[in-house]
Formats: sequence, C-alpha cells, structure tokens
Amino acid sequence: MNDKIEERIGSLVEEILSDYKGGKDIDRVLSFDQPDRATILSILEKLQHLVFPGFFRNRSLKVYTVRNDTTMLVEDILFYLQKQLMIVLRYRPELKDSPEEELMGQAEEIAFAFLGKLPKIREYIETDVQASFDGDPAAFYKDEIILSYPGLYAIFVNRIAHELYLLGVPLIPRIMTEHAHSLTGIDINPGATIGKYFFIDHGTGIVVGETTTIGDNVKIYQGVTLGAASTRGGRSLNNKKRHPTIENNVTIYSGASILGGDTVIGEGAVIGGNCFITGSIPAGAKVSIKNQELLCKNGNEKKESSVPLDEENTWFYVI
Repeated sequence: MNDKIEERIGSLVEEILSDYKGGKDIDRVLSFDQPDRATILSILEKLQHLVFPGFFRNRSLKVYTVRNDTTMLVEDILFYLQKQLMIVLRYRPELKDSPEEELMGQAEEIAFAFLGKLPKIREYIETDVQASFDGDPAAFYKDEIILSYPGLYAIFVNRIAHELYLLGVPLIPRIMTEHAHSLTGIDINPGATIGKYFFIDHGTGIVVGETTTIGDNVKIYQGVTLGAASTRGGRSLNNKKRHPTIENNVTIYSGASILGGDTVIGEGAVIGGNCFITGSIPAGAKVSIKNQELLCKNGNEKKESSVPLDEENTWFYVI
C-alpha cells in the first residue's frame, strides 16, 4: 500500500471515529451490553433440533441415544440463553441497575420456564404440520412440509418467540422473528397470539401485527395483512389493541388486508382475495370484492368485459 492511500485511509478512520462521538443512538460500540445476534440464532437452530428430533440435528456429533443428544442440547441452550438473557433483562427499566447475581437468578428462572414450554410448543407445531398437509394438495409428505415449507418455519419461530415474549424477555423474540421474516418474507410479530392448526400457504408478504389474535384452524395465503388501522398515534399506541381478532375456522385469501384492533372476523368466515376490511365480519360470512373489469387491447381493437365471480369455486384467487 503506497503512502498516499495509507494517509487517506488514516484520515477516513479518524473522521469515522470522530463521528462516533456525536451522541447518536447508533454510536454505542460496546458489545458486552447488547445481545449477540449470532448466538441467538444459534440458540434458535438448537431449539429447532429439539422440536423436530431427527429432522434437524448436528450429524457430526457421535451421539448414540436420544437422551444423550437431548441432554447436550438442553445444557447448551441453557448456558447460552442465560448469558443472553442477562444482557437483555437490563433493557427492562426495573432491572437496569440490578446486581449481577440478581440478573443471573432471573435469567436462570426464565430459561427454565421457557424450556418447560417446549412440550406445549411441540403440541401446537404438530397441529400446524397436520393443517399444512390437510390444506395443501401439493404436499405429498409431512416430511416435505417440515423440511421445506417457509410457512411452517415462520410459525415455528413465532411459537418459540411468543413464549419468550410472554415471559417478558426484551429484544430476543424480535431478533428471532425478524430472522424468520428475512428468510421467508413472512412477518409475524412475536406478540401475536396464534391457536392450533395454523396454516400459511405460500406465505410471501404476510404481515401479522403484535396484538393480533388468531384462533384455531385458520388458513391464510400470501400477501395477507393483519394490521393496525392507523399508526399515526406512534408511541401513544404502545400496549393497546391495534390489530384484528381472527376467530376459529377462518380462511383469508391472497392480498386481503384486515385492519384495526376492534375488527373481529367471525368464526367460519371466508375473506376473498384483495379485500380491504376495517370493520367486523359476522360468523360464517363470505366476503368478496365487486366484479373486476378487464380492459384488453389488441392493436386498434379494445374490449372491455366484466368478469363474474364464482362464489362456489374460484372467486377467492387460490394459487
């Protein structure tokens, strides 16, 4: 490297270091007081091994019994999760200045409480796999769903993150769900409450907000938004019910937007593709948009036509 380039690099480094002293939120460079994203994602991967034993495991480990394998995983998760919990618990105002021993005790209790939820998580995931298999004629094997479906992965991560969220764990649940979002295009906030037999088909572009409540046996397709009617209130809306309630046995087809904390989609309702809903829908209702008008141009010839919606068959735009 010649002297001129070295001098220019040195000047750039000094300029950047000087900018770090500006007091901005992004200026903090101490790593010990922030969670480690790579460690959290490693914990998530190990949890996937526990939830799906045999499907996801470290095949380089020469472990010959399920008991030994499970013990190693649990010990590993506890060790790393406790360390990350001790860091993030300081984000809670009441624990900000707590002594190390107190944080260690709280982190241990939370870690054990969370791992104690794994049988419940597995119970729900089993129903999600079944819902995917029952609801998708393109699925030939349940193994195919477990190993490859992005919808199931997003649901798995949400079920893990939601239990941590309920235990009052800061940051870690959101890191997990945003990781799933980045991989699948499915954005489910860890605060969302989701019942059994949840099926996401295709999935890309789905958004499920923090205060959403979803009942049992609900099916949603790509591009669906379960969102807030307005976020102009900003921080004043924190901890308020902003997102809809979806009752049992509801189907929501592609591109539909359902908004608002007071919005309830009644049991057994079917929401057609591209519907925009800001009010409650009664149980058993079928909701669809008006007939679409198509404009077809072929040279100088122009033809307009209205396409009827077949309510008994394909009006909901299934792919």
